[in-house]
Amino acid sequence: MSCSTDRAMIDEIGAAVRSYRTTTKTNEKGPATMKLTTTTNVSVDGVMQGLGGPDEDRRGGFERGGWALPLFDNEAETFLAEVYQRADAFLFGRRTYEIFAGYWGVRGDSGPIAAALNTRPKYVASTTLTDPQWADTTVLSGDVAAAVGELKAKPGGELQVHGSGNLVRWLVDNHLVDEITLLTYPVVVGQGTRLFPATGPDIALELVDSRITPSGVTIRVYRPTGRPQYATATADSGRLSR
Repeated sequence: MSCSTDRAMIDEIGAAVRSYRTTTKTNEKGPATMKLTTTTNVSVDGVMQGLGGPDEDRRGGFERGGWALPLFDNEAETFLAEVYQRADAFLFGRRTYEIFAGYWGVRGDSGPIAAALNTRPKYVASTTLTDPQWADTTVLSGDVAAAVGELKAKPGGELQVHGSGNLVRWLVDNHLVDEITLLTYPVVVGQGTRLFPATGPDIALELVDSRITPSGVTIRVYRPTGRPQYATATADSGRLSR
């Protein structure tokens, strides 16, 4: 997906969410609604591009693809399999959707991840995808914010976002994410697209779960809690420099 296409998608859904927020109220007494969760594999320096192989994503001249697989051990695989099996539906950006469709879409139910992806509804936020080939796919090309709101209003379960960096950033910026799961690999990639840009909104996170795999992959689950608190006195910063 080109940068101009990504920008157009972000502008469109950004306008839609402003309209959606003025007409939607939280149901505090009804059954539990669907939780929107994101799961992202990142390096220590925050890179998420091309984790699976050298040719997975060469956009921007990226030449260091495949950095995650040598560190992806059995415990990390087991954790991800459990995550995918919890999903009631999946939400993707176009780029990640096409990568997943080409890999997981041809694997039927051969394993828990493939089974989950091939048997549950998939939604793609895209203004350019018109003819998805992966079964049970719905393209969200209009009022994406309202569509995500309707999905989240359904009872229980999880609406999961995997990869899909542009979409994740937009969802986080617009306070639509309930949990963020980061699998951080012990490697500095040194180039490539990062999950969060150099400048953006500030968000406080509550640590919900944390573990580390034998190969050093740290798995942390966070819950956004609003704006962070900042120190207001010089003495506070002095404590950190001791």
